[in-house]
Amino acid sequence: MMKLDFEYGHGLISAELPDNTDVFIPGTTVPDPPFIPEDEIYEKTRESVRNPMGMEPLSVQAHKGSRVVFVIPDIVKGGCQPTSHRKVAIQVILEELYAAGVEKKDILLLFSNGLHPRTTVPEMKKILGEKLFNEFYWTHQITSHDSEDYEHLVDLGCTARGDRVLMNKYVFDCDIPILIGHTQGNPYGGYSGGYKHCATGITHWRSIASHHVPDVMHRADFTPVSGHSLMRTKFDEIGMYMEEKMGHPFFCCDAVLDTYSRQIEINSGYAKVMQPKSWIMANKRTYVPFAEKKYDVMVFGMPQDFHYGNGMGTNPIQMMQALSAQVIRHKRVMKENCVIICSSICNGYFHDERWPYLRELYEMFQHDYMNILPDMNRYGEYFATNEEYIRKYRYCNAFHPFHGFSMMSCGHIAEMNTAAIYIVGAQEPGIARGMGLKTRASFEEALEDAKKKFVGPNPNILALPQTFKLGAVHLCMKDDDLSEV
Repeated sequence: MMKLDFEYGHGLISAELPDNTDVFIPGTTVPDPPFIPEDEIYEKTRESVRNPMGMEPLSVQAHKGSRVVFVIPDIVKGGCQPTSHRKVAIQVILEELYAAGVEKKDILLLFSNGLHPRTTVPEMKKILGEKLFNEFYWTHQITSHDSEDYEHLVDLGCTARGDRVLMNKYVFDCDIPILIGHTQGNPYGGYSGGYKHCATGITHWRSIASHHVPDVMHRADFTPVSGHSLMRTKFDEIGMYMEEKMGHPFFCCDAVLDTYSRQIEINSGYAKVMQPKSWIMANKRTYVPFAEKKYDVMVFGMPQDFHYGNGMGTNPIQMMQALSAQVIRHKRVMKENCVIICSSICNGYFHDERWPYLRELYEMFQHDYMNILPDMNRYGEYFATNEEYIRKYRYCNAFHPFHGFSMMSCGHIAEMNTAAIYIVGAQEPGIARGMGLKTRASFEEALEDAKKKFVGPNPNILALPQTFKLGAVHLCMKDDDLSEV
């Protein structure tokens, strides 16, 4: 037997697994492409910014009087190290803008949190670093997108497909909108960055409701993840529609990131041209042709605090999203009747301040013929227009209430694609059972039960230690055709 440690609460829990268990750790089991050395980051970023794909450089576009908005991802992704892409790219682009005559007073830094909590001042400092923060904060030139501030939204009508587009007015009104993005593996449409950034980060819940919903997320093209799903197509259409209505394209500066959020490659320019180019390198890092056989059992652990914040690994609806994200990423290597065994402290901590509406959603799911999560979908607008939850999003750094519905749409995918899901070590096991999950005290007990009921005596097991702690990949079979991912 082999002993492995998996995330559990704020610590670890051990499992004894058969010796033939395959183990995958991002960046270690299969190395990432080499990252750009720290002392070359500024030079490589500058080279990219000065040679944008599909558009004129900023030295030509910008001049005295140009109004510029930097659209910057929130704390959820991208790393905060001193040479993080955000810190470097903003600094490099500012130098180009100032050299072209742009005045500091005409620049705004806008965090593109979408329906995520609006960025706090400590987060702004962490993401930007002291120098940039101090340069812009005290003159009120740093803000965070507020998708409920109708004075600073503009309704652009609908795309040709009929998807509603409301976008941030600061971005719409400026002369040079700059998207700082990360080409980082994402279960929602393949990658962050590119047009996904503007389609989700600076819009309104009605725009998000055109793609983060069961009709889109439960389609066969969504799982396993790819860059050709309807969701990704909608992101691109919405982003291009914004450009059409603005009368000019976004200037994008995206970095392909490795397991530790270090830059592998920097790409700048018109997203329609830049995005497919950036995916070539990103595919090499993210779609990993690893498996020689499909797996009956997938084993991993869930910390209490990750990705969306403290409580994600204990709040039942967030737990379902996290389980499903693993399925979306790794479905190519899972058997049809695959079983998940996952540790979670599941201690009753909902973090009501961050997700004020999720306890209510969870309670509703226990009643009134709610058999599967999509049965909840009809309440989307009811929650999304709840004034108290909206106020908490706007002024208390909570998630927007509609975000819970995108989480539930995603959360159902784990059930759609597995025979069973076991939660190991739950302190409040009823919470997990209320989501249709099985509960056991240990990994060993869960595996024995799965062998009896679902996978037989000699299952192929894949262990994913640190899967929520490191920049994730999308696992593939060694013989998968990855030319069309």
